[in-house]
Amino acid sequence: MIEVRGLTKRFGGHTALRGVDLDVARGEVVVVIGPSGSGKSTLCRCLNRLETADEGEIRIDGEPLPAEGRALARLRADVGMVFQSFNLFQHRTVLQNLTLAPVRVRGVPRAEAEEHARGLLERVGIGDHAGKLPAQLSGGQQQRAAIARALAMRPKAMLFDEPTSALDPEMVGEVLDVMTGLAREGMTMVVVTHEMGFARKVADRVVFMADGEIVESGPPADFFAAPKSDRARDFLAKVLSH
Repeated sequence: MIEVRGLTKRFGGHTALRGVDLDVARGEVVVVIGPSGSGKSTLCRCLNRLETADEGEIRIDGEPLPAEGRALARLRADVGMVFQSFNLFQHRTVLQNLTLAPVRVRGVPRAEAEEHARGLLERVGIGDHAGKLPAQLSGGQQQRAAIARALAMRPKAMLFDEPTSALDPEMVGEVLDVMTGLAREGMTMVVVTHEMGFARKVADRVVFMADGEIVESGPPADFFAAPKSDRARDFLAKVLSH
């Protein structure tokens, strides 16, 4: 579903990604973890060209990642993205946030888009908030609205870039529950997160990054029980001791 070969990304003199190779199968949930500055978010943002790679190739569903224009807009419709900062349109209602892109980008009739959107809001547990503005919702509710907005485009895959890092601790669970439900339904997902419990429980595969490279990857049970690299052992010792 997602194929990455030799992906390199530089910011000035800093190399954020160094020749990264990654495959994500259809229906697979890949959780990307690692220390801050390891390149996790840059990798996630390169997958739908929010960041442009300096070298390497990315294919989504067999097609090379388009450079710009309508083809790129179509790809972004097929690959949903959820950010740490929600990125909802503050002057539009929750329902309007969900229907805007399906109507404009996909050409879905408004009534059909609204019906689908209301169903998605019910699914993420905020069906009674459709008429509210984002500022009237809690952080957890806003992030669930952001997930529903991405789903409104009926994407083939979903990217999550630290989706719970801006939330108060008591709101993290409600967002992770929605993501867990998506995973169980077979959504292809790449999730950058610090939530080790989610990685352990939901991931098909854990990818550990450090210094812009994938250091190791494998099933969560293997990775958490017996990481192969010193970097991963050090990282887990720090994060699991808190």
